[in-house]
Amino acid sequence: MVTAGLLAGPANAEPDTAAPRATDPVTEVTDRLAAQLTGRYAAEAKRFGLFPTTAEHAVNLADAPADSALGRAVRAANREVLAAKGLPADSAPLLTVRLADPSMVDALRRGVTPLVASSPSDDEATSVTAYGRDAKRVLLDAERIPHRPVYLVEVDSAAALAEGMDVIQSTLAQHGQAPQVRAAAGYWATQVTSIRLRDDAEPWHKGKAEIFAIAAGFGQDGKVKVDTVEMPYLDHDDTTYYPGQLLVHFSSYKYNLADLVLMEEDSGTNYRDLALALAQALLTIVDGGVYIPLVNAILNALPDGWWTDDPDYVDSFYTLSTATAGTLTGAANNATMTVAPYWVAPL
Repeated sequence: MVTAGLLAGPANAEPDTAAPRATDPVTEVTDRLAAQLTGRYAAEAKRFGLFPTTAEHAVNLADAPADSALGRAVRAANREVLAAKGLPADSAPLLTVRLADPSMVDALRRGVTPLVASSPSDDEATSVTAYGRDAKRVLLDAERIPHRPVYLVEVDSAAALAEGMDVIQSTLAQHGQAPQVRAAAGYWATQVTSIRLRDDAEPWHKGKAEIFAIAAGFGQDGKVKVDTVEMPYLDHDDTTYYPGQLLVHFSSYKYNLADLVLMEEDSGTNYRDLALALAQALLTIVDGGVYIPLVNAILNALPDGWWTDDPDYVDSFYTLSTATAGTLTGAANNATMTVAPYWVAPL
């Protein structure tokens, strides 16, 4: 995601030989590939057209021919990424290359030699390690968009999120915590008619947001039930979206109350670990006959490292009911959404 407050001035680009090491398995893979695309595989990458000429669309690195040296390296790297993210081995390839910002297109057309980088895993990082010709390291300011073109090797977060939601739901179902929708005479849901994020806290090298919601309530059996919902339209902060999306389905809950937590997928998210952490934390909560807010339990289930980047906490909403309507501000004062009750009629 690119935040609205980024500076457009020139970035520092000093050669460096002691750049910080990557801090998670996925970043280690993308950083390694970034160096290789300017070094040992530079000629193949150019020949196979893996560097897009605009910032509109990313190129999947799996487009490299399977029988090429680069193709074999990409397939091995994809296997590492899928394992690190807790995704099935037969999932679609996730590694892509994109031009970091539309402002870099003109320099690219003038023939300015681009750099290749991967985004650091830490949102608080002050520099981005990029690679120039022959994999020579160059440090870039993490907060200022460089004038020199920069290609980013990264995970297709939209594809990863779609796969990850399936992993979370199937894992929770194995622990008896995935909601079962009852095909009754219809049910109430909470519809979000508009939503806006104040700050997604992401610098130029992060790209668009991939937001998902975790909804939780007590099921008919007294156990906590968790559902996940993708919000693929919610790309940028300081932008109002009007999705008309159903976020909370009360068909499987014992009470007419549920809690909602908004999170963002980042490259290092391990979806199986997230699901297991949620299951372990929520198994200990017992229905005492009165609704207990579940936001804190969800947030406490996240390992400490996940508060830095993967996944990012966005905001939370306590005790949404079947009658909740109007404009709501999240507990972290970061998300504002307008909601309305929605009756889901049977077929």
